[in-house]
Amino acid sequence: MRTVSVNGLAVAYAASGARAPAVCLVHGTGGSSAVWAHQLENLGDVAQVVAVDLPGHGGSGGSIPKRIEDAAAVVAAFLDALGLGRVVIGGHSMGGAIAQHFALAYPDRVQGLILVGTGARLRVLPRLLELLASDYAQGVDLLMSLAIGPEAPDELRTSLHRSTANNPPGVVLGDLTACDVFDVMSRIATVQVPTLAICGAQDRLTPPKYSRFFGERIAGARVVVVPGAGHYVQVEKPRETTAAIREFLGGLERRTPRE
Repeated sequence: MRTVSVNGLAVAYAASGARAPAVCLVHGTGGSSAVWAHQLENLGDVAQVVAVDLPGHGGSGGSIPKRIEDAAAVVAAFLDALGLGRVVIGGHSMGGAIAQHFALAYPDRVQGLILVGTGARLRVLPRLLELLASDYAQGVDLLMSLAIGPEAPDELRTSLHRSTANNPPGVVLGDLTACDVFDVMSRIATVQVPTLAICGAQDRLTPPKYSRFFGERIAGARVVVVPGAGHYVQVEKPRETTAAIREFLGGLERRTPRE
C-alpha cells in the first residue's frame, strides 16, 4: 500500500500500471481497496489504476465521510494529490454512488464511468440499519447474507464477512446511512461520458434492474450482467468483471487516441 497526504490526512491506496487512461476505483460500504485486487493485478498493462481507501477505511486515517458528496470531494482531492486530472472513475456499491456524484459534480474530470453493483438510488433496508445500530454482529450477518451470492465459495464468504465485521464501530452503519439518502435518479441522464454498468445476476442488494436503469438513462451505456455472482461481483467473478472493464477501456482508447 502507498499513502498520500490529502488535505493533511494520510490516505492509503493501491496502484498498478502507468499508461493512459488513468482509472480510479472506489470501494463500497465497510470496504477498502482490497476489493479491487484482481483488477489492479490484471489491468495494469492497459491503464494506470489507482484504488483508494476512503477516510476511516482500510489503511486511511480520519473519519468516514458522512455524505456521498463529501466522499466525492475527498476523491477529487486525492486525485489532485496524485497529479491526476481527467480519469475513468469507477466504484462498487457505495463507491458507485461516489463515482456517480463525481461524474455529475466534476464532469470535466471524467473520461469514463464504471458502475459496479450499484444504483442511482440506494435505499437501505430499515431492519438492516436498526440491527447495525443495536446488534452489530447480527447486522453484519444480515448484510453479508444479502451481499454474497449463493454460489460464492465458503472461503470467500468467510473472508468478506470477516473484513466487514472488523471495521471500527460506526463505519458500516455510517456508510449505509449515507447510501440511504443518495438519489440521483432524476439527474443521471445528464452524464455524457462512456459508461459501463456491471452487476451480478444474483445480486440482492442492487439487483440487475438497477444497472439496466443506467443503460436506459445514460446514452450509449453498456450493461453487463454476470451469471453466478452476487453483490461483490468483482470479487466473486473477478475474471469476468475484469474482462468487461478491459474491453471498456479498450473502447475508450479507440475513441480517444493516447496522448
